[in-house]
Amino acid sequence: MDTIAARHRVTVVDHPLAADLLGRLRDRHTSAPAFRTACRQLARLLVLEATRGLVTAPDQVATLLGHAPVERIAQPVAAVPVLRAGLGLLGAVESLYPHAAVGFLGVERQPGTLEPLSYYRKLPPLAGALTLVLEPMLATGGSASVAIAAVREAGAEDVVVVTVVAATVGIERLHADQPTIRIVTAGVDDRLDERGYIVPGLGDFGDRLFATGHGSGLTPPAGS
Repeated sequence: MDTIAARHRVTVVDHPLAADLLGRLRDRHTSAPAFRTACRQLARLLVLEATRGLVTAPDQVATLLGHAPVERIAQPVAAVPVLRAGLGLLGAVESLYPHAAVGFLGVERQPGTLEPLSYYRKLPPLAGALTLVLEPMLATGGSASVAIAAVREAGAEDVVVVTVVAATVGIERLHADQPTIRIVTAGVDDRLDERGYIVPGLGDFGDRLFATGHGSGLTPPAGS
């Protein structure tokens, strides 16, 4: 993992809370409501790290006792979730950066080839913005590569992929397609299974987040 991170501009968030939250997301017994809560909390840590390099400008404010030099964020922020799982990370961007522009990309993997297919695109102008591509599971890297190409077409130059778990093969492919891209993640796993799922991973992020599909962790309300 350290070698991959060093070679490919990957930042693995090194914080005890991030490790604990990732453990909850990996746990197959975590219910959908608990999964959503952990996702929101971890997303804030990931987004904070992803925006560490935001451009700032000096300013001055009047305090109750005088004047103080301050720094103001001087670079726009944009978030582009890859549907549908990327929506789980969007709230963190909106809460930390309320004025962030938001675009959407629909990309899905074809079951047979695992190659990405783009089916929806709605992007704001991205020139000059720090653009966060929100892709919770960086598995084959195909969907993220398509997403990065799309945001670059919309003018994005400063792009960071924000992901919960990244597979080494996905990191390798993404940087083969997009050599200068930065990745911020909570964990790096070694391999994919025959379906293209990250192992050990945490399962289908979208299914677990939205309580859909087999093994989503949905717990019916009492009395239902």
